[in-house]
Amino acid sequence: MKSLSALRPLGRVGLGGILVLAGLIQPGLSDDAKQATIRSQPSFVISTDQVEAAVTEIGGHLAPVTFYRKTEKPVLPYYISPWQDEKPAEIPAPVMVPLRGDFFCMPFGGNSAVVNGEKHPPHGEIAGSKWTSGGVKQSGKVTTLTLSIETKVRPGKVVKELSLVEGQNVVYTRHTIEGFVGKVPLGHHATLAMPEKEGAIRIATSPFKFGMTCPSLFSNPKDREYQALLPGARWNDLSHVPVWSKGLPDADLTRMPGRYGYADLVQLVNESWEKTGGPAWTTATNADEGYLWFSLKDPDVLQSTVFWIENHGRHANPWNGRNNCLGLEDVTSHFADGLGASVADNVLTRAGAQTAVEIKAGSPFVVNYIQGVVKIPRDFDVVESVQFGAGEVTFVSAAGARVKAAVKHEFLKSGKL
Repeated sequence: MKSLSALRPLGRVGLGGILVLAGLIQPGLSDDAKQATIRSQPSFVISTDQVEAAVTEIGGHLAPVTFYRKTEKPVLPYYISPWQDEKPAEIPAPVMVPLRGDFFCMPFGGNSAVVNGEKHPPHGEIAGSKWTSGGVKQSGKVTTLTLSIETKVRPGKVVKELSLVEGQNVVYTRHTIEGFVGKVPLGHHATLAMPEKEGAIRIATSPFKFGMTCPSLFSNPKDREYQALLPGARWNDLSHVPVWSKGLPDADLTRMPGRYGYADLVQLVNESWEKTGGPAWTTATNADEGYLWFSLKDPDVLQSTVFWIENHGRHANPWNGRNNCLGLEDVTSHFADGLGASVADNVLTRAGAQTAVEIKAGSPFVVNYIQGVVKIPRDFDVVESVQFGAGEVTFVSAAGARVKAAVKHEFLKSGKL
């Protein structure tokens, strides 16, 4: 895939930069966001020397993102649904129209039931409705795109601030929620593209309290969907997860993709910031391509990570047996079951986990989140640990290899760059 820069005839400086150089506007003031239609979706585009990122107008989905954009081997880790660029067909839910990369969900999940008079679409209005641009702002080395959306099912407003920093292969996201008063599950739906080679991607996470397979039937054969993992199983080791078929060995979820022909959902309940002494993290290492993707979060805000493991396991329209991706979704939610299950007493709350946040009137609720990529040497296999220094993160492999990345992880608590 070509860099998005080919879509922008003014080059990296852009219109705003030209006007600054000409003295017609002052640095730091908002400029109109650049727009382009990318894989069928009108999108807003921002860039720095290292990263070029597109966000869809419908749903606010982040992808494609090109990291190391000016090198001989740029990295584009995010998934884009295979039905993009096809002739229009009936799509089951608005969120699936632009489906790609990372997007913010509220209420997170399917939302199949009416709850207290509210009937939300899957993953909420914000994941499938139009966002409005507030422009792009340049402040020193930081470029920030601001988008906003107003919800109707439960009145509220969400402001999305997506920032890039010169010299860093990192995307910083801040969502500020006003109104939308009450309890709600929410979170990020980061989704990576998967190679076809089994086990090519190695997954690692920060310590978690326990993991559980979705307790309900996630993939129903009546809908031409199939799952491999045992529903409702609880476990503490990502490499030993019980499968449904008797006599078969446990599944190793540290190696992806796996279990061709199946689609599964599991959830990890993260340890707190206080217990681990720092952010919660998830990494996906692609040794064949020479990079690892990472996400960082405050586990006291987004308390769990949902794995959507999709390996050609859905055969109805528009999936048609061709979908291969991995969602590494940082949430506070009861799996992907939506508002009703998440605000009620459930198997996770009974185990001490939080599955919804409470938004109060007059008190904005803020979610800060970090995603990025770092290139790795050939001997880097899978992340064993992550070390946090001032403005930097070091990833240490199981074999002892180390790679360092400039990341302002302090943003997770401060919200400032």
